[in-house]
Amino acid sequence: MPNTRQGSFHLFRVVGIDVFLHWTWFAVAVIEIVYLRGRYSSPIWTVFEYLSLFLIVLLHEFGHALACRQVGGTANTIMLWPLGGVAYVNPPQRPGAFLWSLAAGPLVNVILMPPLAAALWAANTAGWAFTMPNAYRWIGTVFWIDIGLLVFNLLPIYPLDGGQILQSFLWFFMGHARSLAVATVVGFVGAAGLVLVALWQRSLWIVIIAGYMLMNCWKGMKAALAMLKIEKLPRRNGFACPSCRSKPLLGPRWKCSNCGGFFDTFETGSICPHCGVQHANTMCVDCHTLSPISQWAAAGAIPGVKAVAESAPITQ
Repeated sequence: MPNTRQGSFHLFRVVGIDVFLHWTWFAVAVIEIVYLRGRYSSPIWTVFEYLSLFLIVLLHEFGHALACRQVGGTANTIMLWPLGGVAYVNPPQRPGAFLWSLAAGPLVNVILMPPLAAALWAANTAGWAFTMPNAYRWIGTVFWIDIGLLVFNLLPIYPLDGGQILQSFLWFFMGHARSLAVATVVGFVGAAGLVLVALWQRSLWIVIIAGYMLMNCWKGMKAALAMLKIEKLPRRNGFACPSCRSKPLLGPRWKCSNCGGFFDTFETGSICPHCGVQHANTMCVDCHTLSPISQWAAAGAIPGVKAVAESAPITQ
């Protein structure tokens, strides 16, 4: 996944969401435009086609970002690059929130289908295939691009939307870590299938896409294994993360941002026993959300914790 701070520049900002474009987009654009130059009688239509592809991709990513905000998450950045787009979203650590944030992207493609189909029908009725062949071919191509992106994104191959939607469904029944592990295994199989298709079609693009998927499946599997390891550790009763509702770990798992010592923030009331610093927030090891201990406290919490927990540095 591309980094917005490396090799990219800012395009614009809409509804608080910054859109970036990676420099490689231009290199691939030139290659694609040259490759498609024989499709139209004028190269300007080839440029329109390529720009239309990324406009659909951009709308798709805005679907993810706005849906994530709707469920209480954060989404402030979208990156466009040769393999499509990436919306940097952080929904609440709940399967329903993840599911809606993911499904909203393909839903945009579904919403675009009727107007594009109507435009194609109108162009066909008006006889544009003979009178305006370039415009007619462009409308038809954009229509099929939208359908192709929808079908491709819904493939159950991690990290495509389909693979992550599969993981979100499984999360309801199997938990976060196990659902991610299953989704990445399915993703490995799907990506391997794409490699075979690439060899059959002799397509470098499919090889690159399959490699990208395999890389992300490997990262996802490592994350799942790490989460499974954390799930087996003992937990403390009487507290729960305000964001994901998981219980905190038992023992000295938190590092003081002042002295670097490790301590159990729930045992000491958010005070580092090594240097005496009070910490305002505590990080959840499951969803990485920072919250005051007062918000973690449940029935039977230590009296006086609220007064101690709401000041000073963050527990990292």
